[in-house]
Amino acid sequence: MSDTPERERPRSVCEVEFSVQDSRYPFVRVSEDEQCLLKLAEMFPRPDGHAEFFTVTDADPIRVAARASEHESLDVTLLREGERSGFFEFLVSDRCPAVKLAELGALTRSVVGKDGTGRIVAEIPPQQDASAIIEVFSDEYPDADLVTKREKEALDPRFPQSAFRQLLHRHLTERQREVLQTAFEMGYYEWPRECTGSDVAVELGITSATFSEHIKAAERNLFGALFNRQLREPGDV
Repeated sequence: MSDTPERERPRSVCEVEFSVQDSRYPFVRVSEDEQCLLKLAEMFPRPDGHAEFFTVTDADPIRVAARASEHESLDVTLLREGERSGFFEFLVSDRCPAVKLAELGALTRSVVGKDGTGRIVAEIPPQQDASAIIEVFSDEYPDADLVTKREKEALDPRFPQSAFRQLLHRHLTERQREVLQTAFEMGYYEWPRECTGSDVAVELGITSATFSEHIKAAERNLFGALFNRQLREPGDV
């Protein structure tokens, strides 16, 4: 028997990696057409789909935006622009493999598109049935190849709570923080979503349009701060 108390043992998860090369997925096609690198920063549910935030390097951001906009199920917004880089919001209304993994109970850790090949890495918590998730996902996305499946120690947070609080206070207005925190506490970011934007708006005493304006501004400011080192503009803090 191990001498390590149960509560001190590292948490383990099942890490899976899938490879996709289907050009129906925007991050795959754009990476092939523009010979560039796309990396998913974060994704959030929206009433009309999912917002996926991507960093793009080694490509003209205007060309990337034009190429991605060719997908009928994709609404593209260029949030930050560099000489050969960009930070984009892709509003996806069609089937997305990363979103499906999250809906099945996996935690998407990495989505990368490079030179026409997409890689999706996700962690399946121990309370979930890894084999069942892989089977359901593979049935719905037969073009996705399972590259690896292994047990590993769960990831720790990227930086301490104190640093994250400083980031929130530095880059978000008081109203944006209030809207973001209320939405989070009410389950707006849960899968499946536990409330709508209208529900949060009522709780805050604002209109749905005002809520949408604040929540999008908060998300964009937050991600802009997190990825500022990659996409720094003149005059940025």
